[in-house]
Amino acid sequence: MATWNSRGLRGSTLEDMINRTNDQYRDQGLALIQKIPTPITPVRMDKETRRITLAYFDQKSTIDYIGAVQGIPVCFDAKECKTDTFPLANIHPHQIRFMSDFEKQQGISFLLIFYSSRDEYYYLRYEELLRFWNRMEAGGLKRFHFDELTPAFFLRKRAGILVPYLDGISRDLALRDADAAEGADFDGE
Repeated sequence: MATWNSRGLRGSTLEDMINRTNDQYRDQGLALIQKIPTPITPVRMDKETRRITLAYFDQKSTIDYIGAVQGIPVCFDAKECKTDTFPLANIHPHQIRFMSDFEKQQGISFLLIFYSSRDEYYYLRYEELLRFWNRMEAGGLKRFHFDELTPAFFLRKRAGILVPYLDGISRDLALRDADAAEGADFDGE
């Protein structure tokens, strides 16, 4: 079973930025997104500080965040990448299944990737993630490169918003609406 040790602070800066953004969006009445904690069972604690120093995960986590944006169900996972190559090993099959099931319920699933060496955020649409995942499953690359990403889904910095992922959701919805309209036209409607 997976265990947690002092490395547990990896990604905490990204998580903190997203949590602060979630607070801003909630305060503005734009979205209600919450961090989903991963349940752990403590194994060893420091008696003086009462801090957990060793624990194991009770179950596999699904995704990091879930909630609603203007009535639309949303779930996403946050990942940090220090290089221009993102290993798909950072995503687990149970997460793909959860996101797929969420999409089937008319929700929006995505990854929020922070390319720390570039100081850039990327909104990876579920459809785009699935394309990379299926390529890997078919024996192709087990990673994707920064240059393969859709330029329109890099999140531009905005005054007052730390991680403007609502901009990515907005673009994602517009693309889904355009695809639906195109499909309707193709069906003769």
